[in-house]
Formats: sequence, C-alpha cells, structure tokens
Amino acid sequence: MKKNKLSIPYPTDLPSWQALNIHYQDEIKSCLINDLFTEDPQRTQTFSVDSGNLFFDYSKNLLTKKTKELLINLSHEVFLDQAIEAMFQGENINYSEGRPALHVALRSKLSDQIALHIPGVKDIWATLDRMDQFVNRIHSRDLLGYTGKGLTNIVNVGIGGSDLGVMMSVEALKHHAKIGINFYNVSNIDGIKLSDLMDEINIEETLFVIVSKTFTTKETLNNSNIAKQWVLDTLGLDAVTSHFAGVSANGEAMNAFGINSDYQFPIWDWVGGRYAITSAANLSLALLIGMKNFRNFLLGARHMDHHFRHTEFGENIPVLLALISIWYNNFFNTETQAVITYDERLKFFSNYLQQLQMESGGKSVRVDGRPVKVKTSPILWGGSGSEGQHSYFQLLTQGKRLVPVDFILPINSSGAGEKDHTISIADCLSQSEIMMEGYKNKDLRLCHPGNKPSNTIIFKQLNPESLGQLISLYEHKVFVENVIWGTNPFDQFGVELGKTLSNALVKESSVDISYKGSNASTKSLLAKIKIIKEKL
Repeated sequence: MKKNKLSIPYPTDLPSWQALNIHYQDEIKSCLINDLFTEDPQRTQTFSVDSGNLFFDYSKNLLTKKTKELLINLSHEVFLDQAIEAMFQGENINYSEGRPALHVALRSKLSDQIALHIPGVKDIWATLDRMDQFVNRIHSRDLLGYTGKGLTNIVNVGIGGSDLGVMMSVEALKHHAKIGINFYNVSNIDGIKLSDLMDEINIEETLFVIVSKTFTTKETLNNSNIAKQWVLDTLGLDAVTSHFAGVSANGEAMNAFGINSDYQFPIWDWVGGRYAITSAANLSLALLIGMKNFRNFLLGARHMDHHFRHTEFGENIPVLLALISIWYNNFFNTETQAVITYDERLKFFSNYLQQLQMESGGKSVRVDGRPVKVKTSPILWGGSGSEGQHSYFQLLTQGKRLVPVDFILPINSSGAGEKDHTISIADCLSQSEIMMEGYKNKDLRLCHPGNKPSNTIIFKQLNPESLGQLISLYEHKVFVENVIWGTNPFDQFGVELGKTLSNALVKESSVDISYKGSNASTKSLLAKIKIIKEKL
C-alpha cells in the first residue's frame, strides 16, 4: 500500500530504528574493525559492490551483516522504494513547492520514459541539440564577438548552485578542454574577481554566461550589470547581444537584459540550483570541453541513475552510502563527515558536496510540517587528500573525534605522471589503513587509536563519464537520507530568508542609514558602518 507523505512515521518510531539502537548499544558500541576482519578475512568481498564502473568498499566500517540487514529494513519501513520510483515518475516529491524534482530526466534518453507527461521534460533533448549547435559554432568560429574575434574566454556568472557545480566540474575536466578555450567564474559580490578580469582578459574575445534560474539573484545580476557596462563602455550598445548568453527560467528577464534569443537556454522549475549541474546551467562546461564530452558526462550520471533505480538495496551504492551515513550520524552521534579526493582535479568536489549535502539536508521540519526529532545533515567538509595529510589528517587519525571518511580514488591518471599518481594511491590506502588499524608505541604521543571508519570509492580514471557517476551517486545518497528523516531535500527556505533580509538591508547599508528593523545588533553595526563610511 502506497504511503501518503502526510502519514510518514517518525523514523525513531519504527521497529528497525529501535532494533538498530539496541544493536548499537549491545554489539557495536565497543566493536573493533580489526576484530571484524579477524572474524572474516574475506570481509572486503562481503562488504563491497562493483557496479562495473565504480568499486565501493565499505568493509572498514563499524558494521556487521546484522547491521546491514537492520539498515536495509529501515529503508523498507520508510518506503524508500516507493520514494525512488515517485521521483523517476515525476510525482510532486518537492512537497513544499508542489512540484517534481526531475534532475534525473536531464540526463535520460527519451526511451527511458521518465516523466514525459511533465511540462518541459520533452524539451530537454531539443535544448541539448541547441547547446550542441551553439557550442560547435563557438568552437568553429562561426559565432564571433562584436568586432569579429573568436570567443575564447568563457566567464560563468552565477552563485551557489549556478557556480559551485560549474566550477567543480570545469576544474575536474579541464584536461578535456578544447584548445584555445579559457574558463573564468564570477560569483562573489565584492567585485574583486570581476575587476581583476578586466585587467586580465580581452573583452572582444569574451562570452559571459549568466546563470540564474529566476534571473533575479542580486549577486548574479549585480555582476552581470557590471560586465554589461564593461561591454557598453568598451564596444558599444550593439555589442551586448554578441557577448552574453543566459540560462534561466525567466525568458522575459533575459530579453530585457539584451541577450540574443539564440543565446538563451532554459532551465525548468522542477530543477533546483544544486541539482542543475547536468542541465544547461552547466553550459560553461560544455563550452570548455565540447558537447561530445558533455554528453558523456550526462551518460555517466544516467548509468548511476539506472543503478540506483533498479538495483536491490543490498547492492545499491547510493543507498548503502546513505545508510552508512545515517548509521554514524544518528546512532554514533557523529557531527561531521569528510570527503577526501586523491586527484588534484577533484579539489573542489567537497565544496560542491557541501551545498548538495547541507542545503538539502539542513532541515528542522519534516514534509508533514512536524518538527524533526533526529539530527539531519552531517557537517560535510574535506578536500585534496595529499594536502590534507599535512594538515587536518592529524585530527582524523590521532584526534578524539569520530569522523567518518569517504576516500575517492581514480586509479589511473590522465594528467600527471604515472609515478606521481602511484604516490597518490599509496597515500590514500595508507591513510585508510592507519585510520582503521591505528599504531601502537610505548611513547603514547606516537600512538594512533585506530577504529576510525571509512569508505573507499575507486574508479578507473577521472573523465566526463566517471565524474557524472560521482555526482549522481551523491545526489541519490542525499535523497535517501532525507527520505529516512522525512525531510524535503529540494527546498531551501533558510537560503531564501537570507536573500530576503539581505535585499532589505542593501538600501539600509548606504551612507544614509534609516534601519527599520528591530535587531539591536544589526542597528548598531549599521550605525558603525555609517561612521566608517563618512570618514573615507
């Protein structure tokens, strides 16, 4: 029987949750990972999944077959299978905003029949074809700047989901860049980045890609207007249409800005910003690496979507990754989770995941309007492993905090020398070993306690397809977590409130301050700002 979202029980009321609590207290709380390997020397084979494209090893965790069984029972008791299918069928699973969440449709094929009844879905493939034509015309010098020069500088103008995913994927795939194409991004409102660009690049060879779902985001519009004025001052009024492209659901606003209709690409209301990385919102990536590579990027995401939708939970990588995260977050009471990458090109991956994880899971109210009774999203952080080993790994290996870690490791390098990457592989495996086994010494200062859990995700090589798989993997991991908590991963009212208050204060923070709010601290700070400005 299909469960209505308003009748979703609290997870803490479920038999599996209560059984997990008992299991944790009686069998796992004092458990040692080393002992689990002693009991089962084939534990890595028992607790791993090979999807054919990704190898997921979760053997270095404080869990047993019984733990896994109970966690999977939990996923069934929250009707996870129904929730997954509801997403792919285009049901209104973004309950608070009354619409579907169809990022999975963005990388589907028409034959997949994903939510074709939803307005806009059938436009996905026509939009990709238009992107194909646009990108190829830029690369072939068929589309030129106003003065007849090729558009070799791509400047992405966005913020949040319109910037983090773009920046991460561009950095990850920069070795696939077309010769002669350069990428830049502008997101911060302080104007420094854009000011530096004015000194660095030739405006005649520059295409600004404005990405804003509503085309009202103040940071993005402010930077876009500065860029527009730069074009106007340097090249003249008629040049605007040759140097700006736009990605938005607001066609009227793009027209008003002066963007040529052939340079406009849609995004639909059923795609949230942090889930838009496989849409036209990542037009800058397509311009950098070409559409063949971009379609392979989509293909990788599609492969993981298919795995997630059709694989039993016991072998389902996103589901297992989410259940393990729930296990530590809600039963061990850990506060954070680290994602460590062993390829320099993935150095922004954890930054991207921060938004995906914490904007999606940072909720205190359930979809049924009742308060959440358990901790939701862990605080996610991380970065490059080789650099981290010389800084925060001290805390991970010898510190008193329990921080579960996801190690992400491509086994072949397409950028650095093979010897250099062999060192990276050694670094990754040695750190997970130290975290698990620890190190004993008569000098207590040299001891490592061990028993620190980790997952290891291995794939052949970082390329467009494998990056797409990684992105889809963590999108679905976050979705599963929120289904269990009973929260909506597709809204972000905390972010929206911040925007509202900030917009109200923009006028107030001028020299002539007349603050109408009631917050005493804000009032005092604005008064201080006025004094400082008057002295400048």
